Amino acid sequence: MQTDTSSPNSQCFHCGLPVPADAQTPPTYPIQYRQQTRAACCAGCQAVASTIIESGLDQYYAQRDTLPSRSDPLPAELTNTLKLYDQREVQASFVRDEGNAREAALILEGITCAACVWLNERHLTSLPGVLEVGINYSTHRARIRWDENQIKLSDILAAVASIGYRAHPYDPGRHEQLAQQERRSALNRLWIAGLSMMQVMMYAVPVYLAGAGTIEADMERLMRWASLILTLPVVVYSCWPFYLGVWRDAKARRVGMDAPVTLGVLAAFIASVHATVVGRGEVYFDSVSMFVFLLLGGRYLEMVARRKAGAAAEALIKLIPAFAHRLLGFPANREPDTVTVASLKAGDILLVKPGETFPADGEVLEGRSSANESLLTGESRPIAKTEGASVIGGAINLDSPLIIRATQVGQDTQLSAIVRLLDRAMGDKPRLAQLADRVAAHFVLVLLIIAAIGYGYWHGVAPEHALPITVAVLVISCPCALSLATPAALTAATGWLAGEGLLVTRGHALESLAHVTDAVFDKTGTLTHGEPRVLATLPLAMPEGPARELAAALEAASEHPLAKAIRHGIEVPALAISDVANHPGAGIEACLDGQRLRIGHPRFVADGCAEAPPPALSGWQTAHTIVALANESQWLAAFALGDGIRPEAADALQRLRTIHPGITLHLVSGDASGPVLAVAGELGIPHQRAEQTPAGKLEYVQNLQAHGRRVLMVGDGINDAPVLAAADVSIAVAGGADLAQTTGDLVLIGHLGAIADGVTLGRRTRTIIAQNLWWSLGYNLVAIPFALSGLVTPWLASLGMAGSSLLVVVNALRLAKPGYSTTKPRSG
Repeated sequence: MQTDTSSPNSQCFHCGLPVPADAQTPPTYPIQYRQQTRAACCAGCQAVASTIIESGLDQYYAQRDTLPSRSDPLPAELTNTLKLYDQREVQASFVRDEGNAREAALILEGITCAACVWLNERHLTSLPGVLEVGINYSTHRARIRWDENQIKLSDILAAVASIGYRAHPYDPGRHEQLAQQERRSALNRLWIAGLSMMQVMMYAVPVYLAGAGTIEADMERLMRWASLILTLPVVVYSCWPFYLGVWRDAKARRVGMDAPVTLGVLAAFIASVHATVVGRGEVYFDSVSMFVFLLLGGRYLEMVARRKAGAAAEALIKLIPAFAHRLLGFPANREPDTVTVASLKAGDILLVKPGETFPADGEVLEGRSSANESLLTGESRPIAKTEGASVIGGAINLDSPLIIRATQVGQDTQLSAIVRLLDRAMGDKPRLAQLADRVAAHFVLVLLIIAAIGYGYWHGVAPEHALPITVAVLVISCPCALSLATPAALTAATGWLAGEGLLVTRGHALESLAHVTDAVFDKTGTLTHGEPRVLATLPLAMPEGPARELAAALEAASEHPLAKAIRHGIEVPALAISDVANHPGAGIEACLDGQRLRIGHPRFVADGCAEAPPPALSGWQTAHTIVALANESQWLAAFALGDGIRPEAADALQRLRTIHPGITLHLVSGDASGPVLAVAGELGIPHQRAEQTPAGKLEYVQNLQAHGRRVLMVGDGINDAPVLAAADVSIAVAGGADLAQTTGDLVLIGHLGAIADGVTLGRRTRTIIAQNLWWSLGYNLVAIPFALSGLVTPWLASLGMAGSSLLVVVNALRLAKPGYSTTKPRSG
């Protein structure tokens, strides 16, 4: 953009467009900024700038590195449209209701730099009623929480519009469209540089191959001018991302990673233009076009690799379908209506056909099938679904049609909670990444000093070599590899673990997992189911199978936890049971085929049975609750109930011991000593502590830490919140209902075996990061001296820089390969 800079008000202070001469002095649209009067080009820019400054956010104008688009006043029709977003039915697909508090997933348009993120976060946070704002710069996805009693969503959207941006509900399709535009732009710049390079080389190669005086001076001059014209699009268009990077860093008063590239390109191009105009000296148009092409090629491949690393996490967002089959008037009406998923409400009856994706969390009402939940829980085997089973939105129905009742829709589904947790993790910047960024910034400054010294030395020794050697030094260095080393590895590892059912919700989690020395487990809800189960059956006068079915039929109408445990996993038979009488605290009495039956506490059952309690019952040693079943004449069976150990727990802990023998296992529980010792013995946990309050658990972990131990705490996510927060790193074992409330650094929604995978991947991630950092450091220590000595040409230097960055990302991608863990069995 070319503007008249003779007057400080010749450009619009907000958008940078020219201000008409008659509107400059005095300004027709004045803006008061830090005791200065600046001019705006229109009333829209004046209103936006005034809003920003009056909100105390004038620092935005010092931090921004790209100019926004021209701002038009917010029209009344747009204001009326925004008010539609206050309707509950419109908010259903992208707003999570938390009582008075609500949380929305939005995408922001107009974000061009980090200052834009800073401005929007500060502006929205200052609004009364806005509780929390988080914006992901790389995806432009925002999560905003607000108090519905103080502010409406339309007010928030209007506030965003008032400072020149646009916010709308997050749409994966639209996000993908923006990503495709970014890829298309990168490809266009790459092809322009490639075509220019090929054409310029056609003029450069004959000059290199021809002997002195072979080519006539006029012809050589013509070839130089042709090379200049062909290189101009590369310098003006293809190099634009480098210029934006330098501008951004300059506004923030720092030296960024694009500075060496920009200086190298402009120095070589300007020197070549000068040599072409005056007709003497060396030209480097071929080198400029070639190393820009190689750098852009490396960055494009790096962009593709980074997107691949985060593909597992992005795939979760796209799981929910756009449409669903709703059954109105079920069961009388079984003809489905196709409706949008956004219009669904809790309680709707839905038909899910084989091969279709469940549009919401729900409960199966009719049908038998199986579901693929691998992308959500990491469980690779199909999960059987029968009447009463729960289904997860985003899972795939495999075999037969299912009729389900939606229990959670929109932002209340388990999938939405997973996405929110991943967004939180991606927003955190780990310590290693922060350190690498600081090192990279200092590295660039040192590099510029080295390049300047090198230019001074060679200008005195061999002036004709000074410029190409300086350009080679600027281009061959690779500070970006330092900054890519940590985030590339963490993105790849986080995405893979998400697919295995272990969600990383804090940026430091993988880094901390690598140093764990002790793993402390809670019992109830972590290693056990957290609810009563039938652990064993004692057949007496009736075989086990019929006894379980009869007991389930007797308990069919009871909602007692022990009754639900008796029925669990049993298809209740249709028996002619009558005269059912519930005796609270004792059991149930009923009549079947003229016989009186009792089920419940052994004393209650004994009172209604002529036969004495069998010796086998008194000798049946168990630390759990016993439920007996008898008729009037004899004892039929007995059941041992308790909080059963998860079927995968033993294998998961054995894998943890085998793969990481240096980790000491502990069991700390608030339960009685009998069950705790039984669980610890069965699972082979050497250290256990029973009857612990939350304060006792906290003290136990802090005592380990006082002795220099690095503690991993695994708990149920809600009851263990204090000790989870105090541990060096924590894993919350969460179900769908409490997923969003968990406080762990990681959240386990799948197989317990993923804990061993998490520790393994944490250590592998540390190794990959170390390899990347050492490679980056070693490469620069070797490459820069080579360039200083004149042994590396500028185009070869650009190849080295592009290759170094790409190698770092490709090395990190090893963490994203499926089946990365050594020997991971799946649950049965």
